[in-house]
Amino acid sequence: MPLSRSLSMTSLSGVLPAWEEEELPVEDLLLFEVAWEVTNKVGGIYTVLQTKAKITVDEWGENYYMMGPYYEHNFKTQVEACEPPNPAVRKAMDALIHNGYQVHFGRWLIEGSPFVILFDIGSAAWNLDRWKGDLWETCQIGLPYNDREANDSVILGSLIAWFFKELIDQLGDTPNVIGHFHEWQAGAGLILSRCRKIPMATVFTTHATLLGRYLCAGNADFYNNLDKFNVDKEAGERHIYHRCCLERAAVHCAHVFTTVSQITAVEASHMLHRKPDVVTPNGLNVKKFSAMHEFQNLHTTSKACIQEFIRGHFYGHLDFDLDKTLFFFIAGRYEFTNKGADIFLESLSRLNYLLRVHKNDMTVVVFFIMPAKTNNFNVESLKGQAVRKQLCSSMPNATPKPPGKTCNRTHCGDKQDKGRALATTDGDTLESTRIIFHPEFLSSTSPLLPMDYEDFVRGCNLGVFPSYYEPWGYTPGECTVMGIPSVTTNLSGFGCFMEEHVSDPAAYGVYIVDRRFRSAEESCNQLTQFMFSFCQQSLRQRIIQRNRTERLSDLLDWRYLGRFYVHARHLALNRAFPDKFKMDPMAPLKTEGFRYPRPYSVPASPSASVHSTPHHSDVEDDDDDDYEPYDEDEEAERDRLNIKAPFVLGDVQEGK
Repeated sequence: MPLSRSLSMTSLSGVLPAWEEEELPVEDLLLFEVAWEVTNKVGGIYTVLQTKAKITVDEWGENYYMMGPYYEHNFKTQVEACEPPNPAVRKAMDALIHNGYQVHFGRWLIEGSPFVILFDIGSAAWNLDRWKGDLWETCQIGLPYNDREANDSVILGSLIAWFFKELIDQLGDTPNVIGHFHEWQAGAGLILSRCRKIPMATVFTTHATLLGRYLCAGNADFYNNLDKFNVDKEAGERHIYHRCCLERAAVHCAHVFTTVSQITAVEASHMLHRKPDVVTPNGLNVKKFSAMHEFQNLHTTSKACIQEFIRGHFYGHLDFDLDKTLFFFIAGRYEFTNKGADIFLESLSRLNYLLRVHKNDMTVVVFFIMPAKTNNFNVESLKGQAVRKQLCSSMPNATPKPPGKTCNRTHCGDKQDKGRALATTDGDTLESTRIIFHPEFLSSTSPLLPMDYEDFVRGCNLGVFPSYYEPWGYTPGECTVMGIPSVTTNLSGFGCFMEEHVSDPAAYGVYIVDRRFRSAEESCNQLTQFMFSFCQQSLRQRIIQRNRTERLSDLLDWRYLGRFYVHARHLALNRAFPDKFKMDPMAPLKTEGFRYPRPYSVPASPSASVHSTPHHSDVEDDDDDDYEPYDEDEEAERDRLNIKAPFVLGDVQEGK
């Protein structure tokens, strides 16, 4: 689903650097993108494929196809079956079908509606032993019988290589086929296609190295020892040697090797022994609003929904002012160390101390949105939500106070009755930070917190993602597009990307914790200081910062970032068919960097006399000391100075 942003904000539309590279003759080419997560949601690659589909279809039209495994439930719910428009594709599919294999074709029901070709692995399982033998004879990679995922990848790869062989035979003298393979599960298809000398251009993208993820999950000092790891020994000890061999073979067989970030490029150079040719950052499909300052209104609306949940969750002991409460959150897989939950918890303890010592009346409620095994809902939480709804619905219609504030007083009660209302409280009532662990994905149908993830993010004040291992990191990117400040690290692809593009990321609401060149103690103190400084901001300062954060949306739009994929494809065609496709392989990407324009109509923050948001959930502070003037020319000049040229893959510091 496209993430929305306001059209009233300063935009890069029309001023992005011109793409000077020669256009590819897409009408004479066929592009196939191969991944395990085509119509099959497993992880972040699904998001990459889904959001990038629209711009790729716009460029390639009916010459763009996605390929992956067939799952009956996914096909029935996500794909509309149809006939291939290209007769060569139809005949290649028929060749497999006539040999007893099931191949399905249709349109994936996402934005752009790309064609998908899905191969039924189960229908070909009887050939597994023969194809594993072919893989061994071809490149001496053996697979254990009990690794089902690796075995399935060989079946899928063999079917895809067979399909490409039939397709090239049908196309004749002018094949001009590009195969773009994602991750090691799709790597077998690339390896077999190259070993059989099928004339096609190939691109391989790794979104994270296999061994890197395993090592970081084991608490290894990964980035300071990249050049010291015995890759084969480490993979063997973790029983993934055969998978790493598939990954490494695919990397070295591909005409062009790409990865998603600079930090992963450094990792891949050591783990896979090949330096990526192109860095292809992950983007988002950004949809624009037409109403002025709409994203600020959405923040207020969503924040009110979160406040309603808080009233029920802390029913009977709501001893803090919701108008002076900030909502922080962390979201992702339940990888305690990799996702930085450990350093986040320690920093929250230190933040709590600082808020109390400085007598700051702000309360911080922190959500941990990390799916984990659960048995049922917390009964006390459900009771609190039910009582809250009953109280608010039974209040008299005429009340001198806003209903929300009346509910606050009712839920809290006076001090004498608080003990009778709830015998136990969640810790010391003087604590300034409160933590809520939500061990499942957010859904608007949940009886506890009925909000979709996008609405929840919009209602929060700060996203905190202090990851140790994060090849890209969609969560802070989603925050940026929605105008919500976030904390990331220089060990995440997103953090590296922002450091390359923005001179002062913190001014735009992107705080980057140094976890690469600092100790854990120093990183923890830095994160604590970021959060404490954020808590000291006034309402107006937070509004201005949200506007500045939202101005960076175009940096993450696939309409810009998709050009890195265009460059990778052109480079692959040049290496596969040098006589037909000319380009200087050593030339950098021909972009001129960003030139942020002066705002077209309205400033990216409210003027001194007009609120950008018709209604506020916070209490506006009229103290002149908190007033921060907004000057349109100064903001435009800030952008010109801070937004830098896009990066190209180059030398990166290694270790401390």
